[in-house]
Amino acid sequence: MAAEMTVDELARRAETTTRNVRNYQTQGLLPPPTMVGRTGYYDEGHLGRLRLIAQLQGQGFSLAGIAKLLEAWERGRSLADLLGFEEALTAPWTTEKAEFMAPQALLELFPEAVEDPALAIRAIELGLIVPQEDGFLVPSPSLLRTGAELAAVGVPLAATQDALAALRDDMNRVAARLVGMFERYIWKPYVEAGMPAERLPEITDALRRMRPLAAISVHAVLAQAMQRATAASTAASAVANAANAAERGSASTVQEVS
Repeated sequence: MAAEMTVDELARRAETTTRNVRNYQTQGLLPPPTMVGRTGYYDEGHLGRLRLIAQLQGQGFSLAGIAKLLEAWERGRSLADLLGFEEALTAPWTTEKAEFMAPQALLELFPEAVEDPALAIRAIELGLIVPQEDGFLVPSPSLLRTGAELAAVGVPLAATQDALAALRDDMNRVAARLVGMFERYIWKPYVEAGMPAERLPEITDALRRMRPLAAISVHAVLAQAMQRATAASTAASAVANAANAAERGSASTVQEVS
């Protein structure tokens, strides 16, 4: 893990403040940087530690409680291996960046919301847009563009929002299943073995290798499911059309006979 970030760059990427970074160092929560002259440089491991601290705080842990957890976790493990694991554990699952959009730009994409403000309210509830002082933050621009494309071809915005809510439920179950596999077959045996320090790089490698496999598996299975669903829909439509044509033919024959 190359040292490459100043304290300001580290704080920005971790979405915290330089004051917090220095405070965590003072409390022993964050390892010191690599010093080059008078400038300290931080690496991805430090970023992973800050993300882990933020996640634990979000779950209700105090800084004192986090310090005790990290102290227990660090015993017998090299700092480099530990930071490498934390980096793999907390690394974002997407490189997509949030974007800011003015209200008028959003309404141009989704004109239905002009007549039905409830659609905009639900978009906020779904986290698709986040109100800001003079506009909206869009956490996932690609997801928003997908909704705009569906609206452009005639799919009602309300139906798209319903589909998103259902898809999130489906993906939550998929994510839980995939995480459960890691916990059951990799993490739990490691814990039961006493979390030996020499095996931590092996666990880190397994975690890093499983991350892309999750996305690849979901994409492949979805592609197969879409192929089956569209084929079944086409076949059902063809059968229905043939039946309707047969009925019209029978009715025409009856009329001719009568």
